[in-house]
Amino acid sequence: MTSDVRKLPTGFGRLWTAQTVSSLGDGVTHAALPLLALTLTRDPMALAVVTAAGTLPWLLFGVLGGALVDRWDRRRTMWVADTARAVLLAIPAAAAALDALSIPLLAAVAFLLGLGGLFFDTAATAYLPDLLRRDPALLERANSRLRGAQTAMSGFAGPPAGSALLALGRAVPLLADAVSFALSALLVRTLPAMPRPVPEAHESLLRQARAGASYVFRDRVLLGLALRPAVGNVAFLAVETVLALFAHDRLGIDTFGFGLLLTAEATGGLLGAAIASFLGRRLGTGTALTCTAAVEGLAILGLAAAPNPYVAGLALAVCGAGMGATMVLAPSLRQAIVPAHLMGRVASTSRMLSMCAAPIGAFLGGWLATAYDIRTPLYAAAGLLLAMTAVTASMTSNRRVEAALRAAAPDHPASEEPAPESAPTLL
Repeated sequence: MTSDVRKLPTGFGRLWTAQTVSSLGDGVTHAALPLLALTLTRDPMALAVVTAAGTLPWLLFGVLGGALVDRWDRRRTMWVADTARAVLLAIPAAAAALDALSIPLLAAVAFLLGLGGLFFDTAATAYLPDLLRRDPALLERANSRLRGAQTAMSGFAGPPAGSALLALGRAVPLLADAVSFALSALLVRTLPAMPRPVPEAHESLLRQARAGASYVFRDRVLLGLALRPAVGNVAFLAVETVLALFAHDRLGIDTFGFGLLLTAEATGGLLGAAIASFLGRRLGTGTALTCTAAVEGLAILGLAAAPNPYVAGLALAVCGAGMGATMVLAPSLRQAIVPAHLMGRVASTSRMLSMCAAPIGAFLGGWLATAYDIRTPLYAAAGLLLAMTAVTASMTSNRRVEAALRAAAPDHPASEEPAPESAPTLL
């Protein structure tokens, strides 16, 4: 990919602001919901139900949700989803104020928030390439900024803010998140309108969903981009499952130190997102993705062998940098090569594969630690990530990536100027 000196359109600034505000609210709720559940029960299974409920929409409705997004106006889908989530959060906030909170209510809220997130994230992923006319260089720059803001807000600022707001009252963090969703909806509402996807005549929703999934599995580049986070989630969840125990038993890290360890990983993620476009230009997107796969594997290998907390923190920071760069380069490439009418389904299929892989990683990490040693899941995760280097090198090589971009260019010329922004219309 070549560099591009053109500026991002004004509409992107509003989309970035909306997602930044929403990510801050997500971070607040991410910390507050488990803590709220903890005030109601100490049963680990009950707490797990609240946590798992938020992931279920992707597992149950991921591909169908993508098919619906490909039928609907993407901008309207985003602001309606955020408006619905803002209204939804008023229910547990009122229940908290009336001392009527319960685990089933929190689980239901987590599920519905996850469902709203499915529609918003899929629609945003499909809307961005339309806004930027599928220009690969602009997509990398835009995704770098979006990823950096998301990491900063949901990873750094949100969780401590959620904990602090909870001290003011059980309803406060929920109301704060509701406000963030409402502000995001208002900002999204002012974004420029884009042409609606052309409907595929006389096809059922299920058939359209199946067509989107088939499109991913038939294309080697898209399949490679989908397998990367799926295998990565197996590896990273295996690590995450035992990381706190590993840090405490093998590295002698207390609770505060463990927080610093996670902060090191998030800091690396910010750096990786910031340099992703540079890596793509210097190495080519395919080679850059291969290098980040190798970096992640070697970093987890270093974590497994870490003799002290400082080496462990450095390893996690390096791993976070590899992940941050990957999460800019891979979506940008997908957005540049997938036809507009399939974008929602392709994005949701890829996300569903990665979400389905997460429980496998958690189970694998727990089993390996129980059957062998606390370091074993880390070594296994490193092996999986390094194996992905070979997969990435063959399926998303520079040659394949450039061929895919050339194939997409006649339909989505990169030289085309972004459409002028139109005034928002009432929907």
